Amino acid sequence: MRLSPFHLLCLTGFLAIFGTTMAKNPVLPFFAESLGADARSIGLVASLSPLAGVLVSLPAGMLSDRIGRGRLLRLSGLFFALSPLGYLWAGSVWELALVRFIHGLATGIFMPVAMAQVADMHDASRGERLGLMSSVTQLGRFLAPLAGGILLGLGGTLPGKEGFTWVYAGCLVLGAGAAFLVFRLPVETPKMKAADAEPPAALLWAVLRNRPVLLGCVVEAAALFAFGTFEAFFPRHVRDAGFGPHWAGALMAMQVLTVALSKPVFGRLSDRKGRERQIVFGALAMAATMFAMGQAGSLVSLGAISLALGLSLSFTLAASTAYIADASPAQTRGTAMGLLGSIMDIGHSTGPLAAGMVIAVYGNVGGFFCSGLVVLAAGIVFAIHGLGAAKADRHS
Repeated sequence: MRLSPFHLLCLTGFLAIFGTTMAKNPVLPFFAESLGADARSIGLVASLSPLAGVLVSLPAGMLSDRIGRGRLLRLSGLFFALSPLGYLWAGSVWELALVRFIHGLATGIFMPVAMAQVADMHDASRGERLGLMSSVTQLGRFLAPLAGGILLGLGGTLPGKEGFTWVYAGCLVLGAGAAFLVFRLPVETPKMKAADAEPPAALLWAVLRNRPVLLGCVVEAAALFAFGTFEAFFPRHVRDAGFGPHWAGALMAMQVLTVALSKPVFGRLSDRKGRERQIVFGALAMAATMFAMGQAGSLVSLGAISLALGLSLSFTLAASTAYIADASPAQTRGTAMGLLGSIMDIGHSTGPLAAGMVIAVYGNVGGFFCSGLVVLAAGIVFAIHGLGAAKADRHS
């Protein structure tokens, strides 16, 4: 059976995110320790992959507008296939840090370009298709720690770095599979001929002047700011409520599945009913969930809060990503998606940092409440400016 380009992209994303996540969860801290890393070095190594995403997403999106999406996707496939070899080679903390950065480049290139490609291929069903693409990658993100833990157990009796060989051999197989699939994608004709192509600065300026795109990016950054806070501090909150770490893991795994299953449904809803109101309602619901999170103390309430956050996050992002794609002409859609990827990574990484400083003074309740305020502010700004900006953009 011949797979369509959309299904090839989805399967590539599943294998790629499965492999990159398995290289991190749960093995990375243990592997870094085996190479002599202390807590600060482990934190540095872990931060380099998202940093690579911040740095490369926008240039990758801009370049895909110039030379076509397929070439950039193939480049990411090479990174996915070759990066796992670096883990098998790394013999020091700094070599591991370099490998993590290079592996992060793969995801930083692939995700915005793949999303732009999906948006190019679909119009009426854009929200549903983008949601399905996101859900498939979320499934890979969910399965990766489970598989990584099993493979880590298989190699646990081996001495030194050899104990991690099974995990990174698995990452190598997944990365090679992703590369094989991405090279089956057609290399489409670029949207602009080289002679007529806008310079990169002009592409970026066109996106930065596009108010709907910027408003959508602000909402997504705020949502990821709050979600990053949840990821970093919800396990501690569960522990402080008197429950073991396995409960935190179970509740967070349930949330990942909830997001994966609901995103295509919410994307289809935004295709049919419109995106703007869904973005506003989703942001308000997410803010309310963060406000309530610090008050949850029973296992039932903690589970309900985790699921509510997953649903509100899915409800918001399923509409906002498609909203940004709708507001972007095809000639600058890769640039817009690259900007979105960079801003999302910034929001995702700054959330735990800012909330951690608040929690140090005011406790979990204050940190969750602060993150809720950020999402609430973004939702209000979008409600005030987003509807009018979208209408003006459609009539310009």
